[in-house]
Amino acid sequence: MSQPENPAAAVPIQAAPVQAAQVQAVPGSARGDERLRHVSTWRKVMTRPELGSIAGTILVFIFFLIVAGDSGMFSAKGMMNFLEVSAQLGILAAVAALLMIGGEFDLSVGSMIAFSGMVIAIPSLIWGWPLWACILFAFALSALIGFINGLIVVRTGLPSFIVTLAGLFVLRGLTLALTRAITNRTQVSGVSELVATDPIGHFFSGDVLQGFFQWMASVGWIEARADGLPLATGLPVSVVWWVGLTALATWILLRTRFGNWIFATGGDPVAARNVGVPVARVKILLFMAMAMTATLFAAIQVLDSGSADTLRGTQKEFEAIIAVVVGGTLLTGGYGSAVGASFGALIFGTVQMGIFYTGVDTDWFKVFLGIMVLVAVLFNNYVRKRATGSR
Repeated sequence: MSQPENPAAAVPIQAAPVQAAQVQAVPGSARGDERLRHVSTWRKVMTRPELGSIAGTILVFIFFLIVAGDSGMFSAKGMMNFLEVSAQLGILAAVAALLMIGGEFDLSVGSMIAFSGMVIAIPSLIWGWPLWACILFAFALSALIGFINGLIVVRTGLPSFIVTLAGLFVLRGLTLALTRAITNRTQVSGVSELVATDPIGHFFSGDVLQGFFQWMASVGWIEARADGLPLATGLPVSVVWWVGLTALATWILLRTRFGNWIFATGGDPVAARNVGVPVARVKILLFMAMAMTATLFAAIQVLDSGSADTLRGTQKEFEAIIAVVVGGTLLTGGYGSAVGASFGALIFGTVQMGIFYTGVDTDWFKVFLGIMVLVAVLFNNYVRKRATGSR
């Protein structure tokens, strides 16, 4: 399926900058050599994929500070609202960025969310399984499905767009058919009662830093109710997962050999394979990671809301792709960042909640979303052309 892993496989990718630096240090080296040309800090900044999304985030915050600054949007409670919306999408976007940098898509993410939610809810409520066992079973099953998606892509050579589009319909149909066959309903509720006694349930639900938020309310830093309890009870656990996954994905991309393999696989899979990169293995692992991330999203959603629904996750695959594209990742692969994808998710969540706080008809959100994607792609393309000097 792929070439054996070679410990020195990434050396050709990593060694070039070191060698260039050594040559520059030698007196009398060829100053006209294009490979040794000094790159300014400004040009390095301009070529960063997350530049556009960071600038967009600043503009979005300035805009809503002006038009909705007194609406409660930037109170502690309001900030937790748009951070939670951003975090749920950001969890998907951080790993979707890795997959798209690797040159692939996964359109089955939304259906995987609904499927995993039912895998958690039905055994725990209908068959009496421990909640922790249902969660682990959902992760294992999603890893298997991700493996199958990746295997089909690398073995058949079919575009991942087509393979995972088929997976989107298969998983959504299975979720609907099996849920109705087992429960005669399309929604299963009652999971909340199981969370309190489950040993791992608190990792996927509730808030963190509750004591700190209580202290801030007691000293008047954030709004409190009449009984002294803060309106914002804590930081949603989804935000912690979002930040953690973004940091992990960034570390993988920038500090590990596997990160080099991802960039090489998305940039030129044939050349990567020729220098020993296990392209097939990289792609399969990325599909597995994406499917398991969708299950993480489902676990957080089911345990927080206390229910699972066959319609959960609808269009989340497109929202994740939007966040990644706004974050500067190329649709053709080989270029992008998890940080940029997370800022794209932050823009998404801020605008979605900001429109609500301004009182504007929320139907206009989709219009803004489409315009934002087009502008982000045009801006990223313009920045890359200016930075590289191409026309």
